[in-house]
Amino acid sequence: MEIKIFDSSLERFISSLEKNTIAKVLRVIDLLEEFGYSLEAPHTKKIADDIFELRIRGKQEIRILYTFQKQSVVLLHWFVKKTRKIPKKEVDIAKGKMRRCI
Repeated sequence: MEIKIFDSSLERFISSLEKNTIAKVLRVIDLLEEFGYSLEAPHTKKIADDIFELRIRGKQEIRILYTFQKQSVVLLHWFVKKTRKIPKKEVDIAKGKMRRCI
């Protein structure tokens, strides 16, 4: 499955992370590319209509919000998770980006 990135800020975000966290992020993105819709917990979870979270666990808890678009995955928004629940503003940002990419 093809991976598309909504905007170039993902590369900047990833490069700002710790070296071992970068490796984990790239590994989980590779799993998403390989398994697509079939990828399951603990790597992914549906959080809203057509929006899923890619979960990168470790010293830094990284979340990448994404959606499926035909035969590709669009990575919409990313952040370092600091609380148990995903902040509503993060989901709202992803929803706004999703509306712009359809």
